[in-house]
Amino acid sequence: MIKITSLFCRLRWLLLFILFPISGCASHLPKEGKHLFILSGQSNMWILDPNLSFTPALQEKFGKDNVIVVKDAEGDQVMYKWYKKWSMPDIDWLKETGQLYDRLMSQVYPAIEGQSVKTITFVWMQGESDAKRGYGSVYEKSLKGLYRQLQDDLHRKDINFVIGRLSDYDIPNERFRDWTTVREAQVKVAESNSRFCWINTDDLNDGINEPHRKKDNDLHYSADGLKILGRRFATCAIDLIEAHNKTN
Repeated sequence: MIKITSLFCRLRWLLLFILFPISGCASHLPKEGKHLFILSGQSNMWILDPNLSFTPALQEKFGKDNVIVVKDAEGDQVMYKWYKKWSMPDIDWLKETGQLYDRLMSQVYPAIEGQSVKTITFVWMQGESDAKRGYGSVYEKSLKGLYRQLQDDLHRKDINFVIGRLSDYDIPNERFRDWTTVREAQVKVAESNSRFCWINTDDLNDGINEPHRKKDNDLHYSADGLKILGRRFATCAIDLIEAHNKTN
């Protein structure tokens, strides 16, 4: 009876993996499968070329055929373009939310169709526009909500989350009134969950940008800074994947 029950359990999980290759929780992940990395955000993510440093680092670690990278970003965009339940007191003019999120997911779904996905990592670089418009007070709640939104849509509770913290561009809050509020919210969210991490970008907005224009504490990162950004994203993602592979 014990042997029959054990065989039945194995057959049941095998059938579930065949029918639902991207569903399930961390304890039910397939031993084999691809690693999905979803990148989104605004301008600094938009100008980031994953092929320069992000994707190569992941392919070196996991193998070229085991990595799926999907990126969709757009400059000067606020959180409500991603988080569909975004709200803020005294704002009643908002009629539509989630446009950029839907655009992102329209690329994610085809990329994983028919694939067995072992891990999912969401990489986020955004917040400048929310800081500029004074939406910092709801940024922490919205960022957590965006993560839950992605969990629900992909039917996965084990998604890793890499957050790029805003740089030191406007620490005095002179040009972007909620700059430090958003920075602090990003760190707070990142440190609230063992599947989350954040990366420092304070040293990435100085240097030379294309075409050979010098940057000094700029809003956007330098050419070398963007390459470093990609490597830091990759390192953080790999660390999260390895840490949770050990516990599963």
